[in-house]
Amino acid sequence: MHVMELDLFDIAILSALQRDGSATNAALAEVVNLSASQCSRRRAALEQAGIIEGYTARLSASKLGYGMRAIIRVNLSSHGQGKEGDFARFVASQPQIRSAFSVSGDADYVLDVRVRDLEAFADFVHGHLLPHPQVSQVRSEIVLRTLKDERGIAPVGTEPQ
Repeated sequence: MHVMELDLFDIAILSALQRDGSATNAALAEVVNLSASQCSRRRAALEQAGIIEGYTARLSASKLGYGMRAIIRVNLSSHGQGKEGDFARFVASQPQIRSAFSVSGDADYVLDVRVRDLEAFADFVHGHLLPHPQVSQVRSEIVLRTLKDERGIAPVGTEPQ
């Protein structure tokens, strides 16, 4: 995999777009001190290289009625050819699961789940997750308060040494 070399202008464009993905090239030009046409060319190159994967709107889960978030750790009963694929297809089909990760440690998977309330959470766990033939154990934590929920990545050069 080839990693594209980024200069300070590219990093500034990426940082600005993470704050506001709808920023126009003219708005980017003001932030990064380049012309709008230079920002447009750089943005297109970042998109072409796959560094910018797309643009989305951030929605307020709570204002849309999804007031409960849970982190669920899942262990599978068996592993092997096709088993993880079955579980991955199950995860992809569940709209309540907003993120899913295969992890190291005492769980096989960690799921980030958004639902309307505790009743909907219980319905999801007891009606969908636990009945899955691959699931052997489920451990859940209800998110009480979100301290940090950053999207994207830290600008290059800001990671801890």
